[in-house]
Amino acid sequence: MNVPLLEVKNLKKHFPTPKGKLHAVDGINFRIEQGKTLGIVGESGCGKTTLGRLILRLVDATDGEVFFNGGNILGYDKKKLNEIRPKMQLIFQDPYSSLDPRKSVEELIGEPLQIHKAYTDKNDYVNKIADLMKTVGLAERYAHSYPHELDGGRRQRIGIARALALKPEFIVCDEPVSALDVSIQAQILNLLMDLQEQGGLGYMFITHDLSVVKHISHEIIVMYLGQCVEYAPTSSLFKNPQHPYTQGLLDAVPIPKLQEQKTQHKLIMGELTSPIEPKPGCRFAPRCPKANQSCYGKDIPLIQVGEGHFAACVLHEQKGEFF
Repeated sequence: MNVPLLEVKNLKKHFPTPKGKLHAVDGINFRIEQGKTLGIVGESGCGKTTLGRLILRLVDATDGEVFFNGGNILGYDKKKLNEIRPKMQLIFQDPYSSLDPRKSVEELIGEPLQIHKAYTDKNDYVNKIADLMKTVGLAERYAHSYPHELDGGRRQRIGIARALALKPEFIVCDEPVSALDVSIQAQILNLLMDLQEQGGLGYMFITHDLSVVKHISHEIIVMYLGQCVEYAPTSSLFKNPQHPYTQGLLDAVPIPKLQEQKTQHKLIMGELTSPIEPKPGCRFAPRCPKANQSCYGKDIPLIQVGEGHFAACVLHEQKGEFF
């Protein structure tokens, strides 16, 4: 059996607060193969970004394991962690605040090369920056420009070039197109897909935009208050959602056709429950129109409901193996 590029087992992050522990990420499991993209979707505050930062060891986990190329990086010391840092990179959500405004495009892209001494001499350094700019579609004339002189799309291309500078195998894309115009979004998404095809990159793509995640992802995890409520191949999730929360998210997607017949959609009502010391049971139950007494009192495991398709809902018969 091939070792996956990334495997996460029972990953948790609980933040202490005056009122108790805030369960930001609570028992997440998944795998990402080389050259594949896993989409992470959910409402704001569900733990998507925290999950990405846990995987990159930017935040220390409360419990769980993160295997990168077969090694559990949560057990790595600083020296060993620094050795794998170039292989695991991050594209930030905001293409402006993530860039140092005092540095030029050339300096920003070259910063990772300098930190990790990933060049032999000055000529090699300059050539690598030029190659990265060409790869992400940045014209050579922008080399000495500053972030405030560029539009959002070009700023995000700088962020992508920085992530690619050290030839990574895995990239966490934290809502990389949410701050961009729709036409620029398409350009950046196509660029990411082209880079994946050329280099076999693995992506974890965090977003709240279902149309975007459908376009780029091979598999999708739907998160709600720190937990995974559905995990499925992209086509299966959109054709046959198995959790009421997933169905509610899909119902909220606007239909981009004027002549499309309008259907009656049930909106997700109610407020999010507190993630601080949550009680056992389905965390979506207080907002779920199909909730019953069996949704409370005990945590609901992910149940296999189809090939590669798992959902955490008591409405499904417990068939197949727990993931």
